[in-house]
Amino acid sequence: MLKRALITGGSGDIGAAIAVQLAASGCEVLVHANSHLERAQAVCATIEQAGGSARPVVFDVTSRQQCSEVIESLLQSGAIQILVNNAGMHQDVPFAGMSPSAWQQVIDVNLHGFYHVTRPLIMDMMRTRWGRIINISSLAAITGNRGQVNYSAAKAALHGATKSLALEVASRGITVNAIAPGIIATQMSEGSFSTAQIKQMVPMQRAGKPQEVAALAGFLVSDEAAYLSGQIIAVNGAMPTG
Repeated sequence: MLKRALITGGSGDIGAAIAVQLAASGCEVLVHANSHLERAQAVCATIEQAGGSARPVVFDVTSRQQCSEVIESLLQSGAIQILVNNAGMHQDVPFAGMSPSAWQQVIDVNLHGFYHVTRPLIMDMMRTRWGRIINISSLAAITGNRGQVNYSAAKAALHGATKSLALEVASRGITVNAIAPGIIATQMSEGSFSTAQIKQMVPMQRAGKPQEVAALAGFLVSDEAAYLSGQIIAVNGAMPTG
């Protein structure tokens, strides 16, 4: 039986690349979207054209009730043993001018979304004694970034949650890791950095590709990565993290 994988934010560039990667490795992929169902459907179509199995799912990760209801429905078709918490957003502004809503919305999506989605799935992983949880973080959580106090705070909290949850479920055959991408060429980052800035900031002198993040995710969900847990792994072209 195919292992089932849920990728939140699967309609975005990194999420889509991870969905394609996991489908190619033999998973049945549930591609999540919040408001852009058509994007999730397009990702599923790409997977199915390549011979894989995928279906779109829609819910708001900031709504605990929605997450609970949709995930309960999905679990009726079988356990979901792979979870990639990739849904994210940022509202960049210097902290002195940051509105309460800009703070709250970023925390809600990036941090509370982790809880709302992971909590309903963890018991089934424990029952089957196999699971893989990957939290997509950011280099901003490690180094900080101007204008991203809210985003950095949420992602840094996710690092703590990753390490703590890994300890709690290690004896049940479940691994929990985080991937912290640096500058990745996505629609979300487009226009944020010029080519000249990227060459100056990144020792490899280029932006990363979503597929390079996805390749790491593909390894982390494999049986070969069964002894790798509680780690924060940076994918950033050798950018300093200390």
